[in-house]
Amino acid sequence: MSITLKDVTYCYNQGTAMEVYALKNVNLFIPDGQFIGLIGHTGSGKSTLIQHLDGLVKATSGEIYYNDQNIYDENFSMKTLRAKVGLVFQYPEHQLFEVDVFTDVCFGPKNLGLPQEEIEKRAEESLKLVGLDRSYYKKSPFELSGGEKRRVAIAGVLAMEPEVLVLDEPTAGLDPRGRDDILDQIAFLQKERKITVVLVSHSMEDVAKYVDRIIVMNHGQAVYDGTVKEVFRHYKELEAIGLAAPQVTYLMHQLKEKGFAVDEDATTVEEAKESILRALGRK
Repeated sequence: MSITLKDVTYCYNQGTAMEVYALKNVNLFIPDGQFIGLIGHTGSGKSTLIQHLDGLVKATSGEIYYNDQNIYDENFSMKTLRAKVGLVFQYPEHQLFEVDVFTDVCFGPKNLGLPQEEIEKRAEESLKLVGLDRSYYKKSPFELSGGEKRRVAIAGVLAMEPEVLVLDEPTAGLDPRGRDDILDQIAFLQKERKITVVLVSHSMEDVAKYVDRIIVMNHGQAVYDGTVKEVFRHYKELEAIGLAAPQVTYLMHQLKEKGFAVDEDATTVEEAKESILRALGRK
């Protein structure tokens, strides 16, 4: 499947003195199976943009196509769209509300009208995929840790078998190990199910490590859109709009300025290690 945005604009309080444009003429094509990182400073339009992808927010103007169908056509089923484009909010408490974990994960497929046997099968498979065993089934989701709550929220969306998984800051507030666990699991799911993933994150290191493509938002517009290396070559321009590149990027440029023949495009620790060893003749 694919999602196409054509001249999408969204305005809060349109026609009033409080009018604010959250998105301005955004044009994007999201193909099937891509792992996309969406970055931008607070207020850049990231959250507003992802809420358009499943029709949670309707554009003030412009068009959005899901599998070449305009989602704003009268005969288009928003229920179908929301079953195929799963959104995991930044705060999992916003989408956890059942008495226990298993019932919560069953909620989505139950709303699809599936047989009870299929509902439970999907819930079991999804919980297994996010690393939660049967010992969690009867626990209250509100008694879990932050990382466990996020896993349950992701499982609830995965149980609907979406073609697109959109995650808004899924690792916010987690310790480094918890962050790595969640992102490793998401990367595994993306490959295992061959789904499209849109990851909103403030961590440039996480984005550099996991995604195939980066979209940079600034003042409601997509100002950069390319591979990880293409986007982080503009690290000085990113600084000007309140962002940064991974720390590795700065290190490699400093080494280059000192005369070392290193790869300035290295964006992960592993890439930097390989490049530095080669520069020192140890590889």
